[in-house]
Amino acid sequence: MKQRRRISLSIAALLISALQMAGQSAQESKLAVMGDVPTPLALSASDLAAMPREQAEVTEQDGMKTTYEGVALQEILKKAGIPFGRQMRGKALAGYVLAEAKDGYAVAFSLGELDPDLGGTRVIVADKRDGKPLFEYQGPVRLVIPADKEGARSVRMLEKLEVVKLRK
Repeated sequence: MKQRRRISLSIAALLISALQMAGQSAQESKLAVMGDVPTPLALSASDLAAMPREQAEVTEQDGMKTTYEGVALQEILKKAGIPFGRQMRGKALAGYVLAEAKDGYAVAFSLGELDPDLGGTRVIVADKRDGKPLFEYQGPVRLVIPADKEGARSVRMLEKLEVVKLRK
C-alpha cells in the first residue's frame, strides 16, 4: 500500500513538473522584431492575440482550402515604429524585412512592397490554422502570403523579423 502511494505521488510530481516545463516553453516563445526599428519588440502569443486580427484563406498544395488567422505584418512593424503611408518615401524605401525561422530559413520583403499604399503585399503572421493553434512543425507562428502562388515565402517556425535600412 505504501509503495503504491509513493509511486502515485512520484507520477503526480512528474506530471506536474512536465506541465510546468511545457507552460514555461510556451511562455518563452517570443517573436523578436529587431534591427533598424525605433522600438524593438519581443512579442508573446498573448501580445499577438491582443493585436488586430485578420484571416486569410489559402489553397494548399493538395487543393484543400485552409483559413489562417493572425496579425498583419504591417501592424507589427508599425508597433515597432516603422512608418507607412505618406512617410514611406526616399530613404525609407531603401530597406527590407528579413523574416527568419528557427531553423535558419530566411526570406526578405522590401518595405515598399509591404506598404499598403505602395506594393500592398498582404502578409499575415499567423498563429491559428482553421481556428486551432498551428501544428508544431509550423509554429508557434508562421508567415502567410495569400497572393503567393507557391508557399516558399511562408516562413514556418518564425522567430525573428529584422528590419534593415540600407540608407540612413
